[in-house]
Order: sequence, then C-alpha cells, then structure tokens
Amino acid sequence: MKPPRPVQDDPWGGLRAHTPARIALGRVGGSLPTRELLRFGLAHARACDAVHHSLDVDALRVELEQAGFHSLRVASQAPDRHSYLLRPDLGRRLTTASRTLLQQQRSDPDFAVVIADGLSAIAIQRHAPPLLKEFCGRLGVNANSVPVIVAEQGRVALGDDIGEALAARLVIVLIGERPGLTAPDSLGIYLTFAPRVGRMDSERNCISNVRPEGLPYAQAAQQLAYLARESLRLRLSGIALKDNSEGYRLVPETD
Repeated sequence: MKPPRPVQDDPWGGLRAHTPARIALGRVGGSLPTRELLRFGLAHARACDAVHHSLDVDALRVELEQAGFHSLRVASQAPDRHSYLLRPDLGRRLTTASRTLLQQQRSDPDFAVVIADGLSAIAIQRHAPPLLKEFCGRLGVNANSVPVIVAEQGRVALGDDIGEALAARLVIVLIGERPGLTAPDSLGIYLTFAPRVGRMDSERNCISNVRPEGLPYAQAAQQLAYLARESLRLRLSGIALKDNSEGYRLVPETD
C-alpha cells in the first residue's frame, strides 16, 4: 500500500483553463499569494479606468462611416462624466438640442440603433462597429439604411427617448456594461419595442457580455437579429418575447 502523498492536487486547478473567473487562486497562510494580489490590483485599476474613460466619438463615427453606416451625434443631460456617474437620471434623457435634432430627422424607421458609452466606453470603441456590421449581415439589411445614433453619457433608457423622437418601431441600444474584474470591456445589447420615455426594464430584452472572450460577435448578432425580427413581427419585447434563436439562421451562410 502506497503512503499518502504529502502534497494533494487541487481539483480546482484544472478548472482555471476553462474560465477567466478568479478561482483556485491559492493562498500563503491566511492571505493570497503576492502574484494574485498584484493581478487583483491590476484588474481593479482596469475596471476603474474603463468607467472613467471617455468615448472618442469622432474616431467611432469615422470607423462607422468606413463600414457604411451614417450616424448622428447626440448627448444626454449629463454634462460630463462626473455628473453622469453621480446622477443616473441625467443619463436617461436627451438634451433639448439633441431631441430637436432627432425630431428633424424623424423617418418612422422599423428600428434604430443607439450606441452609448455607458459604464465602459472601451467596450463600445472596441466592439460596437464589428458587432453592428455582423448584425446587419445576419438581418440582411444595408448598412446605409440603418439609423445609427451615437450618444454621449448615455444610460440604457436614453434609447427610449431617442426612439420616441425618431418615431422608431424598435430601438436597439449597444452600451458598455459595468466592468468586472475579468472583463473591463463587456458590451451589452438592449432591445425595446415601441420605445417611449417611461418604459420599464421588464419591457426590454438583453444580450450581455458581448466580446471575443465572452459571447462572440457572430452569436450575439444572430440572437439580436432573431429578437429584432420577432419583436417587429409580434409587436412586443421584454418578458413576453422569448429567445428561441439557437440553431436559427436568418441569412444562409455561404462558403
């Protein structure tokens, strides 16, 4: 009979290969190893930077233009990042000038896309253009036919104000999600049918953690295209609209 091993394998160690989550960190006495403590500090700093980082609207609009999208620039009532973080309510409403601009562009579209910085402008800068391009391909629409609104200091509900001003049947909001310690650049998608000021969160559908290391662009675009098509067909969104997009393709793939 073999004697017991003095050092036992950690069963959690093998799981680290399958997730970026902070598991199986080890310990030194009652504390974390120095290596993991330093990694935690770096992750926390990256999350803080993501929250305070400003969206480069001009660069984003140039990238959108190169992809074939025409965009308008608007702003919420939050005048700066500090106010945006302290007053969430200001990030949910348009300035008077922005609302007037949108009303002048009113075209009663089937859907409008809002790109808002949210709590991670980094996520928007990195992921919004390729995701939007993938979405249009899945839905089978031309980029230049999609109303795209780039919103500064925007919360999710700002999409309701924008959609109402444009008289859009459906509004899709791409927004930077609250950073985590392993994902400072996660993008969220919110879809609301018949947008208007005062809509509740239960009247929206959400697709979360869109990024190459999380939910890939192709899969997120497929889910979004399915939900958008079904929302317009059924004239609803939120808890009444179920995501049955698994294995469903709107546009056949080509070799």
